[in-house]
Amino acid sequence: MPAVVRGGRRQSSNQPAKRGAAPKSQGRGRAPRNAPAVPGKMAAIGKLDLSPRAVVISIVAGVVVLAGVLATGARAERIGASIGQGVDGMVVGMGLKLEKVFIEGESAEATAAIQRAVQLSADQAMTSIDLDAVRERVEGVGWVKSARVVRLLPNTLIVHVTEHDRLAIWQAGGRNMVIDSHGQVIRGADAGRYPNLPLVVGKGAEQAAAEVLPMIAQRPRLMARLEALVRVDERRWDLRLKDGSLIQLPATDQDAALIQLDALDQRERLLELGFARIDLRTPSEVAVRPSAGDA
Repeated sequence: MPAVVRGGRRQSSNQPAKRGAAPKSQGRGRAPRNAPAVPGKMAAIGKLDLSPRAVVISIVAGVVVLAGVLATGARAERIGASIGQGVDGMVVGMGLKLEKVFIEGESAEATAAIQRAVQLSADQAMTSIDLDAVRERVEGVGWVKSARVVRLLPNTLIVHVTEHDRLAIWQAGGRNMVIDSHGQVIRGADAGRYPNLPLVVGKGAEQAAAEVLPMIAQRPRLMARLEALVRVDERRWDLRLKDGSLIQLPATDQDAALIQLDALDQRERLLELGFARIDLRTPSEVAVRPSAGDA
């Protein structure tokens, strides 16, 4: 019987095999028939310990490494910045870059200030935009009461603003300022651009205007003749009309006093005929002083 070659040695076929001997390695020879073909790396992966204990140890090791990186201070910041720049570059390469910014709800006067507050550059990675930071900058504009910022992929940012309402022009200390319904001065608003807003004058007028102005707005005949509302002793109002007439309102029950004025005007047409002063400070009576031409 011909000899069988195993591992390069010739043995006689008649020689009995040694009892208990382990099979020899195949070395670099051909793999045995029916043996699974497992690459070396795959075989190594198959030997990984994925037990819960090993997973916990791996997580703890990762945390320790991260803590070590953070402990390097500025170096860690540079590493983080480098990684962030790499991610941003990948995002931009995918087409997710800022190309359009839409601002909604703004007035023509406030547009430029809001645009400056956005502070974003074209082609910036969409994922790198801090929406909260943009919102805070926009809400810092004097015109803006609140803002909402939305990221619309792949390339658009939407900034929706709600502006302060314009209630009146407040004159104090020789200055004219635009105020809203809460008495807040709207920074950056040019009072000269709002000639149709009512004028309120004096200390405390900005806070009290929101209460009295709606009452007067309900009376178009009076509103059309109104020149200014003057706050007196931070307690009550004097209404100065365009023809020089004066209407003195009480500190309380202002609406009831205006109802009395409505009734008097319907009977006597006072607002058309003119007068020097109407005193409504006493609820039980109305005192009318005629104008000098009627005396």
